[in-house]
Amino acid sequence: MTLDRLETPAAVVDLDRLDRNLKRGADYTREHGFALRPHIKTHKSLFVAAAQLRHGAQGLTCATPFETEVMSSICDDLLNAYPPVGADRARRLLAVAPKSRITVALDSVAAVDNIAAAARAAGRKVGVYVEIDVGMHRVGVTSSANAIALARYITAQPSLEFSGVELYPGHIRESVESQDAALEQLATELSRTLEAFDDAGLTPPTVSAGSTPTLWRTHELPRITEIRPGSYVYNDRTTTAIGACAWDDCALSILTTVVSTTVAGQAVIDAGSKALGREPVRGAAGEGFGQLIEHPEVLVTRMSEEHGMLDLGTSTWRPEIGERVRVVPNHVCVTVSLYDLMYGVRGDRLETSWPVDARGRGHKPVPNA
Repeated sequence: MTLDRLETPAAVVDLDRLDRNLKRGADYTREHGFALRPHIKTHKSLFVAAAQLRHGAQGLTCATPFETEVMSSICDDLLNAYPPVGADRARRLLAVAPKSRITVALDSVAAVDNIAAAARAAGRKVGVYVEIDVGMHRVGVTSSANAIALARYITAQPSLEFSGVELYPGHIRESVESQDAALEQLATELSRTLEAFDDAGLTPPTVSAGSTPTLWRTHELPRITEIRPGSYVYNDRTTTAIGACAWDDCALSILTTVVSTTVAGQAVIDAGSKALGREPVRGAAGEGFGQLIEHPEVLVTRMSEEHGMLDLGTSTWRPEIGERVRVVPNHVCVTVSLYDLMYGVRGDRLETSWPVDARGRGHKPVPNA
């Protein structure tokens, strides 16, 4: 089959680019002696996760209990990098395959109590990372003293094990060549925090970092032992814009059809916000919600739910009705979550497909009263 057989919009993955991205990430971690624990939130699929494990990943990172449940079918070393707040969430995590090693990242006593109680009830030992805030100001303990206090509280729980610290430098969104000052500041603050843990007799066994925008400079940070990149498998317009990948490293695109050209200087495709997502380009100058592979000067500048408007003002291309193009989205993680199925291609040949296994939350319906 070829691409022209697919009904649009459809999520298409260039298998050669995917293979190259996976190899590059694995080679980098081996070169610098890191453990690779990629975040599956980007692809949410057993197909890609299995490929990451074949490339040497020691485990996988998940964001939701459902992702953890799904990935436990192929991996027995799973990190849930999201605070397990709430008894139901904690119980669900601890119901994952008994032979799997489960680690969680958290930043509060309440989350410790939830996961400790669930671990006791399940008769399991759970590893815990203390998440530290290094500048994102989203989650994470904001001082060394509080992080150490939380680590001590964890070690006092018989069902838990203090396994290390986790950080996410998601606040560093400058272009890769402009990250020097931010990385130097992060390195200084991280060193100070880790030295405080050493002085307290709580040297972290693992120091786990994330973020695709800073992935290729992770070795400049002190004492990192593990990395959790996510977007690197597919890449997107944002990672290209900041120089974290090349344009031809973008493995995922949305195949779309031109459905209207009635407005002068514009074409409309059948991919709107429900096909591309609505995130702006992060960390770099730019507008729009996607960029055409075939005509990179053309952006999706406006969207409705099912319509994407292409601005042709800077292009000599004038599409025909029914013509097909591929759009690289701004943020691939959001886009993937809008699809049930990925199509793998080499050139224009459709070679395989795979489901987005961990899409959604895996909630069960409530029986009718």
